[in-house]
Amino acid sequence: MPPKSILIAILLLICQPVRSQDQTAVPKIYTMSNREIDRLLTEVSQKKMTITGRINYFSEMFLGMPYNLTCTGDGPYALYETRPLVNFEQTNCMVFCEHVLALSISDSWDNFFNNLQQIRYKDGIIGMRTRNHYTMADWLPENRWLLEDISRKVGGQSTQTLTRTISHKTFFTNKNISDLRYVKPDRTITIDYVPSEHLRNIKGNLRAGDILALIFADKDDIFSAHMLLVAEKNGKLLIRESSNSKMTTFDTPYDEWAHSIHVKDRYAGLGIMRIREELNQPGKIILPWNIGQLKKQTK
Repeated sequence: MPPKSILIAILLLICQPVRSQDQTAVPKIYTMSNREIDRLLTEVSQKKMTITGRINYFSEMFLGMPYNLTCTGDGPYALYETRPLVNFEQTNCMVFCEHVLALSISDSWDNFFNNLQQIRYKDGIIGMRTRNHYTMADWLPENRWLLEDISRKVGGQSTQTLTRTISHKTFFTNKNISDLRYVKPDRTITIDYVPSEHLRNIKGNLRAGDILALIFADKDDIFSAHMLLVAEKNGKLLIRESSNSKMTTFDTPYDEWAHSIHVKDRYAGLGIMRIREELNQPGKIILPWNIGQLKKQTK
């Protein structure tokens, strides 16, 4: 008969819980160095994954990352917001989407960094006045080389429109910035959105990798309240987000999330963005110096 210590070890091994695929450990990007991320980008870029496939892959690595509304800025030499241009220790809803997008079109750390600036700033020019502050008025239009608004395509006949006036002058004045040179003029903009009461019905039209803007119902000077990603795991559709509701980055089953939005009067519904079909090809990488040409093609 085996010694008692061996029997105990065998029993402990047998009693260990079987880990399902859902419980498989996923590397956390906020534990990795820049060089490790560089190697990861090179390795992943060599796989035949689409951009949306990589969005699904990389976004999972952010789960558990702490939320911080002011996690990034315009760098240490900026006049106003001197926080770093890249932060993998904390995130917020827009930064989460920007970082994941930039990772998903890149094959190295350097290209990630430069692609990120092209996504975050008009023409990649870093600064407070050129940052794409407003999701539907700045961020989506400036990134139409990469993304298209598919709200009407997804929402079909349930799609509605909203018209609001966006004022950068008011935005900067509220930040105590008096130098308003080069600031965009006030703009009256109309967007498509899917009303919150129809969110459950459009589930089958959404795909992993879609980017969502949650639209305010009770504001007249801003559209987007929050940015989120659609993700998929084990055949289940999820909403993946960084939010101050839990002060972290987390997943919610889509049906549960859609119901929670429907019962909140402050939200009108969703604007929906998707990687352009012609770019969303297996193995496709976008290099920073090619973005100018992509912009010309999508004007």
